Amino acid sequence: MRRLLLAGLAGVMLTLGSAGAQAQLADKKVLTLAAARKVMAAAEADAAKSNLAMAIAIVDDGGHLLLFEKMDETQAGSVDIAIRKARSAFLFKRPTKVFEDAVAGGRNVVLALDGVMPIEGGLPLVVGGKVVGAIGCSGGTAPQDGVVAAAGAAALGK
Repeated sequence: MRRLLLAGLAGVMLTLGSAGAQAQLADKKVLTLAAARKVMAAAEADAAKSNLAMAIAIVDDGGHLLLFEKMDETQAGSVDIAIRKARSAFLFKRPTKVFEDAVAGGRNVVLALDGVMPIEGGLPLVVGGKVVGAIGCSGGTAPQDGVVAAAGAAALGK
């Protein structure tokens, strides 16, 4: 009888404990592959409209590569740059242009920050005020990369 009572009490405790754990979890938006494809399509269309060959990288909310595209005739060096721009924008939750401007303004200490890519073309992807991923573009000038990234990021809100 005592074992049965203890087992029942343990079951109640586990149930209450799991209910408390569930109450502590937050709902969060995530960047789906379908949404990343929408962002990619908008960025690629903008690059093509401007006759630019781009590498375009989209990372998820862990900074992991979710989608990547290298347009025909894109220089090989742009591949890693696009990925690094996306990761930098995700890690620091800000456009990579912020770091470019800081370095141009003499704040060279920015270069010591692990994961920073101090050149325009990386933007966080934001939904409901939360960063859900990022996009990084490379292949044109830094301002061109920024424009293409912005076109992709804007598609997320549509």
